[in-house]
Amino acid sequence: MQNFPVSNSTLSAGPVGLFVQQKFNLSNVTCKLLKTGINHSYLITSGDSRYVFRIYSLNWRTTKEIEEEIRLLNLLHRNAVPVSYPVADAEGGYIQYLPAPEGMRYGVLFSFAEGEKHLNFSADLHFKVGQTMAKMHQTVQGLQLDRVTYTPEVLLQDSFKHLKQFLPEESDEFQWMLSTQLYLLNELHKADVTSLRKGAVHLDIWFDNFNISKAGDITLFDFDFCGNGWLCLDIAYYVLQLHSTEKAENERNEKLRSFFAGYETLLPISAEERRLLPALGVSLYFFYLGVQSQRFDNWSNVFLNETYLKRFINLLVKNYFDKQIIAITS
Repeated sequence: MQNFPVSNSTLSAGPVGLFVQQKFNLSNVTCKLLKTGINHSYLITSGDSRYVFRIYSLNWRTTKEIEEEIRLLNLLHRNAVPVSYPVADAEGGYIQYLPAPEGMRYGVLFSFAEGEKHLNFSADLHFKVGQTMAKMHQTVQGLQLDRVTYTPEVLLQDSFKHLKQFLPEESDEFQWMLSTQLYLLNELHKADVTSLRKGAVHLDIWFDNFNISKAGDITLFDFDFCGNGWLCLDIAYYVLQLHSTEKAENERNEKLRSFFAGYETLLPISAEERRLLPALGVSLYFFYLGVQSQRFDNWSNVFLNETYLKRFINLLVKNYFDKQIIAITS
């Protein structure tokens, strides 16, 4: 009997390890599934060396988009920005092709980011994160990738189209999101763009996407959402996440000050960039809610439903908007 078609599969770690071993001329490879999600990540061990093999979900990124991610990471690596960088195979190529049950999937091997993830860490380490982000921005300012440009429309309108499928229009949360969308679009469109630096952005720098070594070194990874935009988008997202993870106001403010101080040891943040940070942060909530809705079939279905969305909007999005925008402007 013919196998039934699938929309998404998790490739077995054993055969993935053998595939990597052959393609990269490694020896004694062991492979362990690290994480399934938007993409799937596997820990590859060969002797004393470790790597991460990412397998992109079907139809999530084109080969051109992956090539541009690779180009960005190689540029950052050459300029001594601490990132998990792509590793070439025995023939000098980066993108691997894996015929999965649902169709052809792409894979890339990355260097291992030494250290561990930490949900909460000291102000001194936030200073280092600020410096690391600024060093990245120094390298990518003015760079144009052949990938998405994060315009206000992409952040706030395209994402909302996906969210509408899961949230009833008559609900208070939907109506609040709709009115807030209009407010944010107006705020971003009247921004003084001459004071906003542009270039390649990571768009997902938070504790889950960098490791901290015992020596306190920061290594960034997971550039899957990289694209073009205002560089302060990265700052806004980091500030947003700090408000989510650090509940004690005094401690959070100390860490925010340290992060900004670290960043500005290398690059100044303009007054207009600082002014836009709260609005950009809320806009990124919109964007990532859209991603969750877009990827319902093969990622978010285990948690995304009407109840989850209402709680997320009330406890995170609306709360952040009220404290960072309403409280400041009223």
